[in-house]
Amino acid sequence: MSAADVAVVVAAAVGALGAIACLAAACVLVLQVRRLERGIEALRHEALPLVEQARAAAGHAATEIARVDAVLADTEAVTAAVDQAAQLARRAFANPVVKVLAWRAGVLGGLRRLGGTEGVRPTRAVPGRHRHRSGSEVRGPAGRRTLAAPRR
Repeated sequence: MSAADVAVVVAAAVGALGAIACLAAACVLVLQVRRLERGIEALRHEALPLVEQARAAAGHAATEIARVDAVLADTEAVTAAVDQAAQLARRAFANPVVKVLAWRAGVLGGLRRLGGTEGVRPTRAVPGRHRHRSGSEVRGPAGRRTLAAPRR
């Protein structure tokens, strides 16, 4: 055998070993692809019901949001109606109430003039002022001396 024959035999042996290694790698890859397909199928069987549940939940949520939106719109309409009614009531009753209070003040002033008690105002309870039966001096809120009106 010559050196060329040895080189051909060695190259053939290396080529055969390479082919065997490629076949082994191809078999391993085929096994891994089949295992991956089984995993994908298992995932699909688990994920499909979850996706269907998510779709149902999203549909239910959309229905509830529509109901809440309708309730909110109704509430806004009621609030607007109440606001309008309050403004109408305020406009309707403000002027007559002011007129009644002015009429009352005028009547009380006229009664005071008729009764001769023009300078006397009705007394109110003021903190720091005490009324005495005898009409003696008392201290007002600012510490000033005043005469207490005798009780009638």
